[in-house]
Amino acid sequence: MTSGETTQPQLPDGLRTVDQVFHRHRVRLVSFLGPAFIACVAYIDPGNFATNIAGGSKYGYTLVWVIVAANLMAMLIQTLSAKLGIATGRNLPEICRERFSRRTVTGLWVQAEAIAMATDLAEFLGAAIGFHLLVHTSLLLSTFLTGITAFAILGLQRFGFRPFEVVIAALVGLIGTCYLIELFYSNPNLHAAAYHAVVPQFEGSESVLLSVGILGATVMPHVIYLHSALTQDRVVPGADVSPRRLLHYTRIDVLMAMTLAGLINIAMLVMAASTFFKSGLPNVASLEGAHRTLEPILGATASAVFAVALLGSGLSSSAVGTLAGQVVMQGFIRRRIPVGVRRLVTMIPAFVVVAIGVDPSRTLVISQVVLSFGIPFALIPLVRFTADAGLMGPLVNRRITNLTAGVVTAVIVGLNVFLLGQILLG
Repeated sequence: MTSGETTQPQLPDGLRTVDQVFHRHRVRLVSFLGPAFIACVAYIDPGNFATNIAGGSKYGYTLVWVIVAANLMAMLIQTLSAKLGIATGRNLPEICRERFSRRTVTGLWVQAEAIAMATDLAEFLGAAIGFHLLVHTSLLLSTFLTGITAFAILGLQRFGFRPFEVVIAALVGLIGTCYLIELFYSNPNLHAAAYHAVVPQFEGSESVLLSVGILGATVMPHVIYLHSALTQDRVVPGADVSPRRLLHYTRIDVLMAMTLAGLINIAMLVMAASTFFKSGLPNVASLEGAHRTLEPILGATASAVFAVALLGSGLSSSAVGTLAGQVVMQGFIRRRIPVGVRRLVTMIPAFVVVAIGVDPSRTLVISQVVLSFGIPFALIPLVRFTADAGLMGPLVNRRITNLTAGVVTAVIVGLNVFLLGQILLG
């Protein structure tokens, strides 16, 4: 070596420059982003619209911290679900089928199908209400428009997983953009919102019950099943990409997607607080009521933007719910039907509800009660399996993760049982 020369550092995988290393990892990360954005749609579905609007209109900014806490729990649960798919190459229903008795598996499948259909009903109705509010068509015609659009979105899967993910991510971005516009129009008190994001407070027993409703509906059973399926074949761990590296990418994916979903939920509540609560309108709880009340307060543009956000929420979450139903059936009982047939079957309850004149907002509430039944059946096996070293290998949960997941599971299940009891007894 001559004077003035520097030694070139030895880089992994035969790469010659640091820039090449960063480029390679960046390409890998981009190729793995997407599953969490599909899963996060469940956290900004029409049911979230209703609870967040109710919380903001009744209690102002007080319950922002509930959404923050709920979102942190969701990040943990979705990471565990994604990790299960990476570590085992199988999804949660498949592992349940392998590890449990036939009778148990049949029971799990039946309840999971019921939960998936109830969730899909709520999301399909939410999209139909969005069409109804936006283009002023009848609710029945809006339901037909929702069905046509839902088929078009699901049809993208024939071109591979990426086009479908891009459309879902775009719809999530649309919802987020709509709520940025809503915040601009509503001129919220950001200092108060930031304060209540980190300082837990309640305002009477009714605020406690509403907080339980927000927290209790945090984890959606169908996306726990789905997320493990989205990552099981996305990138197979091998000599080129280690399981821990894939888990690292997964955590980034979950962090980005769930942070976005959390911010959108916070924006929903803050918008309701800075418009309805500030205007002395504490009882705006229905989606139609929120849309109708926004126009005289913030103008026609704000109410139209609200309808667009609701439409995007319903369409994206409905498509994701249909995929979850496919995973449930294939995983638990090794049966598969065309996704179009499943979409057609799951549309029927929504058409029946609209045709006979049942209040769609009331149907949304009932569907959330049904959904509460399924949370323990997805959460408990997930935590149990990810704590099994023989199953998970190097990606088995650490002790602190098991402790945290156990506490989160107990809190979520307990809150759902409490909420369910309050609804049924009240």
